[in-house]
Amino acid sequence: MGNQSHVTKTISLDQYGIKNAKISYQLHPEELHDISISSGQGKETDSGALAINTGEFTGRSPKDRFIVKDDITKDHVWWGDINIPFESGNFDKLYDKVVDYLSNKNLFVRDSYACADADYKLNIRIINEYSWSNQFAYNMFLRPTDKELENFTPEWTIINAPGFMADPKLDGTRQHNFAILNFTKKIALIGGTGYTGEIKKGIFSALNFILPVYKNTLPMHCSANVGKDGDTAVFFGLSGTGKTTLSTDPNRSLIGDDEHGWTKENTIFNFEGGCYAKVINLNKDNEPEIFDAIKKGAILENVVLDDAGHVNFEDTSITQNTRVSYPINHIENIQIPSKGKNPKNIFFLTADAFGVLPPISKLTPSQAAYHFISGYTAKVAGTEAGVVEPVPSFSACFGAPFMPLHPSKYAEMLSEKMIEAGVNVWLVNTGWTGGPYGVGTRMKLKYTRAMINAVLNGDLGLYNYDNYHIHSVFGVAQPRSCPGVPTQVLSPRSTWNNDQAYYTTAFKLSNAFRENFKKFEAHCSEEIRRGGPQRYAF
Repeated sequence: MGNQSHVTKTISLDQYGIKNAKISYQLHPEELHDISISSGQGKETDSGALAINTGEFTGRSPKDRFIVKDDITKDHVWWGDINIPFESGNFDKLYDKVVDYLSNKNLFVRDSYACADADYKLNIRIINEYSWSNQFAYNMFLRPTDKELENFTPEWTIINAPGFMADPKLDGTRQHNFAILNFTKKIALIGGTGYTGEIKKGIFSALNFILPVYKNTLPMHCSANVGKDGDTAVFFGLSGTGKTTLSTDPNRSLIGDDEHGWTKENTIFNFEGGCYAKVINLNKDNEPEIFDAIKKGAILENVVLDDAGHVNFEDTSITQNTRVSYPINHIENIQIPSKGKNPKNIFFLTADAFGVLPPISKLTPSQAAYHFISGYTAKVAGTEAGVVEPVPSFSACFGAPFMPLHPSKYAEMLSEKMIEAGVNVWLVNTGWTGGPYGVGTRMKLKYTRAMINAVLNGDLGLYNYDNYHIHSVFGVAQPRSCPGVPTQVLSPRSTWNNDQAYYTTAFKLSNAFRENFKKFEAHCSEEIRRGGPQRYAF
């Protein structure tokens, strides 16, 4: 991974317009840890990890993410509510203000790279106002060796100024915070927010444009692991669906937990050098690998500590989006380098709070494309103001906020790769069973793990009537039996004990799918459109 405690290289930031800054370059994470504590910006927990508070923002702010509209992006980007255009002139003026703000300050600079496959490597320079933001960059990006640093030339630059507040009337932003990508200047400009996820997602968004447009490679918001026989499994899913948890398996080597590319050579590679996991309700019994990764070098965000430095993972008084970042080598069983071959199974993870989707089902290629474009999960009561019952939530490609191109572009690439590689695709409901949120219960993690293990071990049988039942609303194939899982659990209708209520709710969700898909229909083939659930009129 590259130990950087002996780096002697010095750099200047003059070329960025940052003047007279005191630069701490390529500091070791322990040094950054100590600076954060001595400056009062962090506390050490009883595990040795650093605990910090990201301030006003404890999550991403999608409405404040912009892409500069210029000759590179204007005809490629899917402009709208997700990819919001920003004028080049406004970017230049705002950039000048930010670098002026950073001038004469103590700054933390790190050279890193993204993409574990050397053919796709992207060199990155990160300029941070805060020490813990720089430690986050150490954790999350790939770490060059001292030798690689000697002739390191950054291609992209992240300028991260949480303390700078924009003036919307003058700067063209929506409010005082912003995260702006400029593909011509190859800069990610972030200000007004301390939330560290903006740093990693900025580069993820850039790669989601660069790889398909220039490299014929599919970028994916997914985790991945590899078995002892070299079979790669890929897990797509939005936050809270179990993507990190389910891919962190003691019997399989972790490739990565969040961002990957699928190349034309049919290999999978991690974009990152670390993991960024939610820690709400974390406990050692259910997620031992993640729990044990929280040690010196890890950064906990927005958690609540007692006076002894003990973390209360159940306390959501600051946010439900409590997080930890750590270098991937904090996990014992990892793939080195972070690459895999021959994807055999893809899992689409959804936390269905309506409780109507099967806990696992097999998808046809058209269904896989449809569900990939849909990217369904659900919000539950209490997670957002005004949410009192389950609300369908759709995020195209299981990562719409980070996808600059039209979702159909990514779906077409995925479909082609699935067919070429002969991949099986499974829809996994990690959400509710026995009724919707508030009535039923959350699917037991041990059952979900048993179902995924059955797939990976080839225990769910051939795709035929004897082994599978076709769901009457969603048309997906649910297995009739699975080792380690009660038969009743495999049929969501059976767990409700109320057929009328079940089907009313199932059709309500199917209508939500259909309504959401209307905005994609014109870009999709009839085959993909047929992959959706049945229509129903109340």
